[in-house]
Amino acid sequence: MTITSLTQTATPEALAASLGTAARAIEATIDRLLPMVEGDESILIEAMRYAALGGGKRLRGYLVTEIASIFGAEPEGALRVAASVEMLHAYSLVHDDLPAMDDDDLRRGQPSTHKQFDEAIAILAGDALQTSAFEILADHATHSDPSVRIALVTALAQASGAAGMVGGQVVDICGEGKALPLDQVRRLHAMKTGALIRYAAEAGAILGGATRVQRDAIIAYGRDIGTAFQVADDVLDTTASAEELGKTAGKDEASGKSTYVSLLGIEGARAEAARLSEQATQALTSFGTEAAALRALAHYIVERRN
Repeated sequence: MTITSLTQTATPEALAASLGTAARAIEATIDRLLPMVEGDESILIEAMRYAALGGGKRLRGYLVTEIASIFGAEPEGALRVAASVEMLHAYSLVHDDLPAMDDDDLRRGQPSTHKQFDEAIAILAGDALQTSAFEILADHATHSDPSVRIALVTALAQASGAAGMVGGQVVDICGEGKALPLDQVRRLHAMKTGALIRYAAEAGAILGGATRVQRDAIIAYGRDIGTAFQVADDVLDTTASAEELGKTAGKDEASGKSTYVSLLGIEGARAEAARLSEQATQALTSFGTEAAALRALAHYIVERRN
């Protein structure tokens, strides 16, 4: 039984409206930050824009803007940070889809970047999206306080590097065809998927000058919804169609990967996702009704169909 008050949770309709508004603002910010250029390098910018624009739920960017608003941060700076994390996420998807990695021809219902362009351009577009993400964070336009910008850069580097997303990808590759225990699968996905989601939540708190106690609560929330997101993804990979997912279904099983579903079963994985979602909402107790949308988001993450 949940102990979260219904009056402290936004309705699904209100959350959908909030997500849509934020996604459009983030999309417009990315569009502005990635203008087309003249010359031979224009194909690189075209590929970057193809990968970063026109699709996705913008959950990571939404976490930045919604949490930043709770702490009273400037909206324009929050949108720049949201665009930054979405660009870094886009880079990771471009590289994940490459033949040397997950070898997937479909992403967000359209050809993967390496299929739309070619492998070399896709690799370089991913590289450029990654470096652009850090360039945005380091810019004075993101925040006037250099210590805040340094904190954002440091946190993103930690979340996306060898101790985070990239390290998790390596663990994932090394685990193919092996029966990994549950604790190792949890660690793998806390790095590969969860670290960037946790960063997005923390970034909003950094922007807003949250206290250490507040920041720790937000990190705990981000950590738990990050894991819940991956558990739900494992369920969807088994139960949803390629049309619903916008990418190839059943890839994990075909690759011989250990997942929450292979270890817990579909119903067990669903129960684990629900437990993590509820745990995430409890981390927000001190924020009251201001965190209503974040609580609703925790539930949406485990109930979504794509």
